[in-house]
Amino acid sequence: MKNQKSKIKNQKCFTLIDVLVGIFLMLIVFLGIFGVYQLGFKIIGLNERKITATQIAQGEIEKIRNLPYLDVGIIDANPPFAKGILEQTTTTVLNEIEYKIERAIKLMADEADNPESCLADYKKAEIKVSWSDQFPGQLQMVTDVSPKDKVEEAEVCQEQTIGILSVSVFDALGQMIFSPLIEVFDPSTGLLKDSATPSDGKYDFILSPSSYKVSASKSGYSTERTFSTEEIAIPEKPNPIVLEGEITQISFSIDKVSSFLVKTLTPWGMEFFSDSFSDESQISEKENVSVSGGQANLATTGTEYFLSGYLFSNEIFPTNLIEWVEFSFSDQEPEDTDLRYQIYYASDTDWLLIPDSDLAGNSTGFDSSPVDLSNLATSTFLKLKANFLTNFASSTPILFDWQVSWKTSLPTPIGNADFNLRGEKLIGKDIDENPVYKYSTTSETDSSGQIQIQNLEWDNYHFSIPTSSELSLVSTEPDQPVSLSPDTNLTVNLYLESQNSLLVTVQDLTTLQPIFSATTTLTGSSYQKSQYTNEKGQTLFIPLDVGSYNLLVEAPGFFSTSTTVYVSGNETETVKLQISD
Repeated sequence: MKNQKSKIKNQKCFTLIDVLVGIFLMLIVFLGIFGVYQLGFKIIGLNERKITATQIAQGEIEKIRNLPYLDVGIIDANPPFAKGILEQTTTTVLNEIEYKIERAIKLMADEADNPESCLADYKKAEIKVSWSDQFPGQLQMVTDVSPKDKVEEAEVCQEQTIGILSVSVFDALGQMIFSPLIEVFDPSTGLLKDSATPSDGKYDFILSPSSYKVSASKSGYSTERTFSTEEIAIPEKPNPIVLEGEITQISFSIDKVSSFLVKTLTPWGMEFFSDSFSDESQISEKENVSVSGGQANLATTGTEYFLSGYLFSNEIFPTNLIEWVEFSFSDQEPEDTDLRYQIYYASDTDWLLIPDSDLAGNSTGFDSSPVDLSNLATSTFLKLKANFLTNFASSTPILFDWQVSWKTSLPTPIGNADFNLRGEKLIGKDIDENPVYKYSTTSETDSSGQIQIQNLEWDNYHFSIPTSSELSLVSTEPDQPVSLSPDTNLTVNLYLESQNSLLVTVQDLTTLQPIFSATTTLTGSSYQKSQYTNEKGQTLFIPLDVGSYNLLVEAPGFFSTSTTVYVSGNETETVKLQISD
């Protein structure tokens, strides 16, 4: 009995998981087999329909070849010279599948032939057979049909009241375009008369004598077309007139489209040197001064402060300097203490105090912030000095931060600015003989001062500012006119100015780092606008009228603040926000 139980324990049993895994694997195998079966069934069904459709098309071709030449045409065809006894569309049912048969007959001209003998030398017959059951598809066959003998050819030529419109399509370099779409329209009704996509870029249309509107295009390319005098008084490329027994030649020039990335900018920007004294990395020299924890103060000798001390900033060497703006600072001066600031300039290998003749009050030191630096030469490099004094060893003045700002030639974006853009290519002249340009439009940049203009034709383009705008165009980069080549994406900078503007810079009061996406709202007597600061903590209000404005600045995690700003000219304002608890 014991051995029997042991044998039972050693026997392998299938668990529920084993069964489910097995079923899953079997499903994968059978689904794969079923998929292969379905694919095979589809291929067989599609081949059967193609064989049947081929037989139908071949039968139509043979029927057309056996018809008299004058009967090879479509019933009630337009133009009338393409008329015949064939129906344009019929259907037939074979093996319980309905097939649609479409016929098209076109007159063709042989370029090697003498056009004086007969403009239309032969006909091109196109047969398309399609089906739309569970395995839809279509096929197409083409054949050429010519007069069977000299007698029939003479009869054909006598009945022709036609002309040839020969259309050629080139690119910007004068090379033929591969397979352009050429369309011929009835200008009075707008209905399409004929179209072609010639592989060599040239096609001869057999047409009744009349006037036609013609266009040439291709996906990803520019478009060119003809115009009637009703559309443009004096068109550059008028609608061609096809005359009986004659060849009318026209040509078009198209190429790959291009685009502009247009940026609207001021010719200047703002940069800063600043130190919030979290460490000594921005200090070049100090004596009897301690720097730590976001402040600089007199150092101690045991339990008392030194009575005097000083520190120098690192050298300030701006790049792309246009104009010095101001020096500002934040400090605390308890009773019987003093902080005075002086500014030095680089002279060869020495640093000298800027004389009062260039910076009034510099010899005694500045005690109120900010200090105007706009009269300093742009060739001057600066260094700041702070002079700490106390009359009692138990107290010290404290310097929290200082900052120098200057204008640079690095531009600032101008958002939502309007500009005009036009090319030099003409489509004609109006009734007063003023030019009508092929491309002329007014656009507006987005809030970041950019816009992408797509589908532009190669041309020389001109930019201007609408007369209603208070902005003026100072210069462009590249210079005008801006040449745009085919298949090109070109960046164009438009440098704009106004008589009055305000550049606002928002910084963290503690670190002096720029605050991104702060909300700035400027309000005047008849003006109110809100803008967000960029990654430099800056935003530009332009254009403005001369006058006083209230500036409100808000940012998540900071206390909001407001101040009054007087604007006259291109002004700058730096706002420092305190972190909220």
